[in-house]
Amino acid sequence: MSNVSITTNKLTIGYRVQHTEYRVQTDLNFSLNEGELICMLGPNGCGKSTLLCTLAGLLPALEGEITMSGEQLTMNGQSKKLALVLTERLSLDNTTVHDVVALGRYPYTSFMGGLSAEDETIIDKALAEVGFKDPAIGHSHFNAHSDGEKQRILIAKALAQQTPIILLDEPTAHLDLPHRILILRLLRRLAHEQNKTILISTHELDLALQLSDRIMLMTPQKGLVLDTPEALKKADAFTPAFGMDIFHPLD
Repeated sequence: MSNVSITTNKLTIGYRVQHTEYRVQTDLNFSLNEGELICMLGPNGCGKSTLLCTLAGLLPALEGEITMSGEQLTMNGQSKKLALVLTERLSLDNTTVHDVVALGRYPYTSFMGGLSAEDETIIDKALAEVGFKDPAIGHSHFNAHSDGEKQRILIAKALAQQTPIILLDEPTAHLDLPHRILILRLLRRLAHEQNKTILISTHELDLALQLSDRIMLMTPQKGLVLDTPEALKKADAFTPAFGMDIFHPLD
Protein backbone atom coordinates (compact mmCIF):
# COMPACT_ATOMS: atom_id res chain seq x y z
CA MET A 1 0.00 0.00 0.00
CA SER A 2 1.33 3.46 -0.90
CA ASN A 3 2.30 5.88 1.84
CA VAL A 4 0.59 9.25 2.11
CA SER A 5 2.86 12.01 0.81
CA ILE A 6 0.82 15.22 1.15
CA THR A 7 -2.16 15.86 3.41
CA THR A 8 -4.20 19.02 3.89
CA ASN A 9 -6.50 19.77 6.80
CA LYS A 10 -9.15 22.49 6.49
CA LEU A 11 -6.89 24.35 4.07
CA THR A 12 -7.94 27.79 2.82
CA ILE A 13 -6.00 29.21 -0.12
CA GLY A 14 -5.91 32.67 -1.61
CA TYR A 15 -4.05 35.97 -1.31
CA ARG A 16 -3.45 38.74 1.17
CA VAL A 17 -3.16 42.23 -0.29
CA GLN A 18 -2.26 44.70 2.42
CA HIS A 19 -4.89 43.94 5.09
CA THR A 20 -7.44 42.29 2.80
CA GLU A 21 -7.82 38.54 2.25
CA TYR A 22 -9.03 37.15 -1.06
CA ARG A 23 -10.14 33.55 -0.51
CA VAL A 24 -10.12 31.32 -3.57
CA GLN A 25 -10.98 27.97 -1.95
CA THR A 26 -11.82 27.04 1.63
CA ASP A 27 -11.86 23.88 3.74
CA LEU A 28 -9.81 21.70 1.39
CA ASN A 29 -9.14 18.24 2.81
CA PHE A 30 -7.29 15.67 0.73
CA SER A 31 -4.37 13.26 0.72
CA LEU A 32 -1.97 12.44 -2.11
CA ASN A 33 -0.05 9.18 -2.15
CA GLU A 34 3.42 8.14 -3.16
CA GLY A 35 3.60 6.43 -6.51
CA GLU A 36 0.70 8.16 -8.22
CA LEU A 37 0.14 10.75 -10.92
CA ILE A 38 -2.70 13.12 -10.07
CA CYS A 39 -4.09 15.48 -12.71
CA MET A 40 -5.87 18.59 -11.42
CA LEU A 41 -8.67 19.76 -13.69
CA GLY A 42 -11.11 22.63 -13.47
CA PRO A 43 -12.20 25.86 -15.17
CA ASN A 44 -10.05 28.98 -15.16
CA GLY A 45 -10.11 30.85 -11.86
CA CYS A 46 -10.97 27.88 -9.65
CA GLY A 47 -7.62 27.99 -7.83
CA LYS A 48 -5.44 25.34 -9.45
CA SER A 49 -2.30 27.50 -9.66
CA THR A 50 -3.00 29.01 -6.24
CA LEU A 51 -3.17 25.55 -4.70
CA LEU A 52 0.11 24.47 -6.30
CA CYS A 53 1.89 27.61 -5.08
CA THR A 54 0.46 27.11 -1.60
CA LEU A 55 1.57 23.47 -1.47
CA ALA A 56 5.02 24.58 -2.61
CA GLY A 57 5.24 27.24 0.09
CA LEU A 58 5.31 30.20 -2.30
CA LEU A 59 1.98 31.43 -0.92
CA PRO A 60 1.05 31.12 2.76
CA ALA A 61 -2.05 29.17 3.65
CA LEU A 62 -4.78 31.53 4.86
CA GLU A 63 -6.09 28.83 7.20
CA GLY A 64 -5.48 25.16 7.90
CA GLU A 65 -2.33 23.16 7.50
CA ILE A 66 -0.29 21.13 5.02
CA THR A 67 1.80 18.14 6.00
CA MET A 68 4.37 16.38 3.82
CA SER A 69 5.42 12.88 4.83
CA GLY A 70 3.92 13.57 8.24
CA GLU A 71 5.77 16.86 8.81
CA GLN A 72 4.14 20.29 8.70
CA LEU A 73 5.14 22.33 5.65
CA THR A 74 8.15 24.62 6.11
CA MET A 75 10.58 26.11 3.62
CA ASN A 76 13.58 24.72 5.54
CA GLY A 77 15.04 21.97 3.34
CA GLN A 78 11.99 22.09 1.10
CA SER A 79 14.10 22.06 -2.08
CA LYS A 80 15.05 18.43 -1.38
CA LYS A 81 11.43 17.39 -0.90
CA LEU A 82 9.56 19.23 -3.61
CA ALA A 83 10.14 20.58 -7.11
CA LEU A 84 7.80 23.10 -8.73
CA VAL A 85 7.40 23.95 -12.42
CA LEU A 86 5.31 27.01 -13.28
CA THR A 87 4.08 28.23 -16.66
CA GLU A 88 5.46 31.77 -16.72
CA ARG A 89 7.43 32.59 -19.83
CA LEU A 90 11.03 33.07 -18.73
CA SER A 91 13.69 35.15 -20.44
CA LEU A 92 17.20 34.41 -19.18
CA ASP A 93 19.90 36.35 -20.99
CA ASN A 94 23.34 34.80 -21.35
CA THR A 95 22.19 31.60 -19.64
CA THR A 96 22.72 28.18 -21.18
CA VAL A 97 20.34 25.26 -21.06
CA HIS A 98 22.87 23.41 -18.92
CA ASP A 99 22.91 26.27 -16.40
CA VAL A 100 19.12 26.21 -16.06
CA VAL A 101 18.91 22.45 -15.50
CA ALA A 102 21.91 22.58 -13.15
CA LEU A 103 19.86 24.78 -10.80
CA GLY A 104 18.05 21.60 -9.85
CA ARG A 105 21.29 20.18 -8.41
CA TYR A 106 22.18 23.09 -6.16
CA PRO A 107 20.42 21.67 -3.05
CA TYR A 108 22.97 18.84 -3.21
CA THR A 109 26.17 20.73 -4.02
CA SER A 110 28.86 21.86 -1.61
CA PHE A 111 29.02 25.42 -0.26
CA MET A 112 31.25 26.23 -3.22
CA GLY A 113 28.42 25.27 -5.57
CA GLY A 114 30.53 22.99 -7.75
CA LEU A 115 28.97 20.21 -9.81
CA SER A 116 30.32 16.68 -9.55
CA ALA A 117 30.56 14.13 -12.36
CA GLU A 118 27.44 12.50 -10.91
CA ASP A 119 25.61 15.84 -11.07
CA GLU A 120 26.58 16.23 -14.73
CA THR A 121 25.29 12.74 -15.50
CA ILE A 122 21.97 13.54 -13.79
CA ILE A 123 21.66 16.78 -15.80
CA ASP A 124 22.31 14.99 -19.11
CA LYS A 125 19.81 12.24 -18.21
CA ALA A 126 17.12 14.76 -17.27
CA LEU A 127 17.48 16.52 -20.63
CA ALA A 128 17.34 13.20 -22.48
CA GLU A 129 14.17 12.19 -20.62
CA VAL A 130 12.31 15.28 -21.90
CA GLY A 131 13.40 14.62 -25.48
CA PHE A 132 16.77 16.41 -25.79
CA LYS A 133 19.05 13.57 -26.83
CA ASP A 134 21.89 15.65 -28.29
CA PRO A 135 24.42 16.49 -25.52
CA ALA A 136 25.25 19.72 -27.38
CA ILE A 137 21.86 21.13 -26.34
CA GLY A 138 23.34 22.04 -22.97
CA HIS A 139 25.66 24.61 -24.57
CA SER A 140 22.83 26.45 -26.36
CA HIS A 141 21.29 29.60 -24.92
CA PHE A 142 17.99 29.20 -23.09
CA ASN A 143 16.48 32.22 -24.86
CA ALA A 144 17.23 30.69 -28.26
CA HIS A 145 14.52 28.09 -27.72
CA SER A 146 10.78 28.16 -28.32
CA ASP A 147 8.27 28.39 -25.46
CA GLY A 148 7.62 24.67 -25.76
CA GLU A 149 11.31 23.81 -25.63
CA LYS A 150 11.79 26.12 -22.63
CA GLN A 151 8.98 24.32 -20.86
CA ARG A 152 10.70 20.97 -21.42
CA ILE A 153 13.98 22.42 -20.12
CA LEU A 154 12.27 23.59 -16.93
CA ILE A 155 10.75 20.14 -16.48
CA ALA A 156 14.25 18.71 -16.89
CA LYS A 157 15.39 21.03 -14.09
CA ALA A 158 12.69 19.58 -11.83
CA LEU A 159 13.75 16.04 -12.74
CA ALA A 160 17.38 16.87 -11.97
CA GLN A 161 16.29 18.05 -8.53
CA GLN A 162 15.35 14.42 -7.73
CA THR A 163 12.64 15.20 -5.19
CA PRO A 164 9.96 12.75 -4.03
CA ILE A 165 7.25 15.31 -4.86
CA ILE A 166 6.88 17.20 -8.15
CA LEU A 167 4.23 19.87 -8.74
CA LEU A 168 3.67 21.19 -12.26
CA ASP A 169 1.37 23.99 -13.43
CA GLU A 170 0.15 23.21 -16.97
CA PRO A 171 3.42 21.54 -18.03
CA THR A 172 2.10 20.80 -21.52
CA ALA A 173 0.68 24.28 -22.22
CA HIS A 174 3.23 25.23 -24.91
CA LEU A 175 3.92 21.76 -26.31
CA ASP A 176 2.85 20.09 -29.52
CA LEU A 177 0.90 16.84 -29.31
CA PRO A 178 3.86 14.39 -29.49
CA HIS A 179 5.69 16.20 -26.70
CA ARG A 180 2.51 16.52 -24.60
CA ILE A 181 2.19 12.76 -24.72
CA LEU A 182 5.93 12.28 -24.08
CA ILE A 183 5.87 14.46 -20.96
CA LEU A 184 2.74 12.95 -19.44
CA ARG A 185 3.97 9.42 -20.11
CA LEU A 186 7.27 10.34 -18.50
CA LEU A 187 5.55 11.76 -15.41
CA ARG A 188 3.38 8.66 -15.08
CA ARG A 189 6.44 6.43 -15.37
CA LEU A 190 8.36 8.44 -12.76
CA ALA A 191 5.43 8.19 -10.35
CA HIS A 192 5.07 4.45 -10.75
CA GLU A 193 8.71 3.38 -11.11
CA GLN A 194 10.34 5.83 -8.68
CA ASN A 195 7.42 6.07 -6.23
CA LYS A 196 7.11 9.84 -6.65
CA THR A 197 4.04 11.94 -5.92
CA ILE A 198 3.31 14.01 -9.03
CA LEU A 199 0.51 16.57 -9.13
CA ILE A 200 -0.10 18.56 -12.30
CA SER A 201 -2.70 21.13 -13.27
CA THR A 202 -3.79 20.69 -16.84
CA HIS A 203 -6.51 21.34 -19.40
CA GLU A 204 -5.61 18.11 -21.24
CA LEU A 205 -8.83 16.31 -20.33
CA ASP A 206 -8.39 13.43 -22.78
CA LEU A 207 -4.82 12.65 -21.71
CA ALA A 208 -5.66 13.10 -18.02
CA LEU A 209 -8.45 10.55 -18.27
CA GLN A 210 -6.11 8.04 -19.90
CA LEU A 211 -2.89 8.55 -17.93
CA SER A 212 -3.70 9.78 -14.41
CA ASP A 213 -4.18 7.48 -11.44
CA ARG A 214 -6.58 9.96 -9.86
CA ILE A 215 -8.10 13.27 -10.88
CA MET A 216 -8.49 16.26 -8.61
CA LEU A 217 -11.53 18.08 -9.98
CA MET A 218 -11.90 21.66 -8.75
CA THR A 219 -14.97 23.88 -8.94
CA PRO A 220 -14.88 27.66 -8.34
CA GLN A 221 -15.63 28.42 -4.67
CA LYS A 222 -16.99 24.89 -4.15
CA GLY A 223 -13.95 22.83 -3.28
CA LEU A 224 -12.77 19.69 -4.97
CA VAL A 225 -13.36 16.00 -5.45
CA LEU A 226 -10.50 13.52 -5.77
CA ASP A 227 -11.10 10.11 -7.29
CA THR A 228 -10.24 7.84 -10.19
CA PRO A 229 -11.19 8.97 -13.71
CA GLU A 230 -13.66 6.10 -13.97
CA ALA A 231 -15.41 6.99 -10.72
CA LEU A 232 -15.71 10.68 -11.63
CA LYS A 233 -17.15 9.90 -15.06
CA LYS A 234 -19.62 7.45 -13.55
CA ALA A 235 -20.74 10.09 -11.05
CA ASP A 236 -21.05 12.71 -13.83
CA ALA A 237 -18.83 15.02 -11.77
CA PHE A 238 -17.41 16.90 -14.77
CA THR A 239 -20.66 18.54 -15.93
CA PRO A 240 -21.30 20.59 -12.75
CA ALA A 241 -17.60 21.44 -12.44
CA PHE A 242 -17.38 22.95 -15.94
CA GLY A 243 -21.00 24.05 -16.29
CA MET A 244 -21.53 22.01 -19.46
CA ASP A 245 -21.32 18.50 -20.85
CA ILE A 246 -17.71 18.56 -22.00
CA PHE A 247 -17.90 15.06 -23.43
CA HIS A 248 -20.60 16.02 -25.96
CA PRO A 249 -19.72 19.63 -26.94
CA LEU A 250 -21.83 19.63 -30.12
CA ASP A 251 -25.07 18.54 -28.44
